[in-house]
Amino acid sequence: MSPLALLLVLGAAVAHAGWNVLAHGVSRLGAPFLLWAAIAATLIWLPVVPFTGGIGAADLGSFALGIGVSGVLHIAYMLVLQGGYARADLSTVYATARGSGPVLSVIGAILLFAELPSGTALLGIAIVILGVVAVGFIGRRPGAKGLGAGVIWGVLTGVGIATYTIWDSFSVREWGIQPVAMMVGTTAVEVVLYLAISWRRRASFAPILRDHWPRILAFGALSPLSYILVLTAVQIAPVSLVAPMREVSVVLVSLWGGFVLAEGRPWARVAAAVIVASGVLLVALGG
Repeated sequence: MSPLALLLVLGAAVAHAGWNVLAHGVSRLGAPFLLWAAIAATLIWLPVVPFTGGIGAADLGSFALGIGVSGVLHIAYMLVLQGGYARADLSTVYATARGSGPVLSVIGAILLFAELPSGTALLGIAIVILGVVAVGFIGRRPGAKGLGAGVIWGVLTGVGIATYTIWDSFSVREWGIQPVAMMVGTTAVEVVLYLAISWRRRASFAPILRDHWPRILAFGALSPLSYILVLTAVQIAPVSLVAPMREVSVVLVSLWGGFVLAEGRPWARVAAAVIVASGVLLVALGG
């Protein structure tokens, strides 16, 4: 992997971890919060589109198809993730999703884009995924029940991650859609869908905006930034390498939780981070 691609993916991981930390504690607000976040993301990044190549080389039909499908896939992923959290242990779902998503993305990239990472890179990918899964199980609650439902929902979420990753990568690589325009278009589609999903809770719209606008703005700025960097990276590096590397964000959030929020077992989290870092090094050397 080129130094620029590596820098883009690691920057994406930092941005992704940043908005997760800032948005910590508001997941219970559900779709109404996500609606405001999508509105903020669209308004913040829309003025940037003309300065980053517009929609790119794609025709309007391809652009509309790209963002339309992407918006549906991103929301479907989020709904499946929330369904898993409601029915199974959070850490099991999270670890399985963040581990299986990159695996499926790598498989999809090999099949659809004819990418074949080197042996060193494949070993690094495996180590990164191992470290990410370890992070999830380090945070597992004492006395949590078996893995059955959690693994099933986690894998379903991983399918969602892989699906939107492959589709969005295809859109920017094959149709030439610019990453910023792709992200802005996707968040605009999400606004419409989240509005439909959360309309029955419209009485909460104003209070959520009033009470949580700093988090909404942070989410709106950093969440698209993290994915714009990823979409830029897949233009110059294989999807099979970029997809696993972006999961470094999971480790960063875990370290924050262990040392700042005192969520427990901080040094085990450091060990998992070292595993992931060694995998990242191998991917960088072998890619």
